[in-house]
Amino acid sequence: MSKTGELERIYTIPLERAWIAPKYRRAEKAISILKAFVERHMKPESIVIDPKVNELIWRRGIEKPPRRIRVKVSKNDEGVVRVSLAEEEEKGGGD
Repeated sequence: MSKTGELERIYTIPLERAWIAPKYRRAEKAISILKAFVERHMKPESIVIDPKVNELIWRRGIEKPPRRIRVKVSKNDEGVVRVSLAEEEEKGGGD
């Protein structure tokens, strides 16, 4: 937990169920799976997905989203949940 009272967690979200959808809807389905996972685990008032997370899901097009994605989810005092890439935060510090 950070100093401002935010709750932060890192999740590996399985997106394999998106591959059940038709090819032309897989990336859209992956986004809805991501939102459903965050709603189930964080109980948010609203969800804000970082554009980099969206770009990672859509990188290979609508037909081939990733099978899983590692994200950092943080919830502030107002109940707003922000979803960002976990690797981005880990690379920030260094020697």
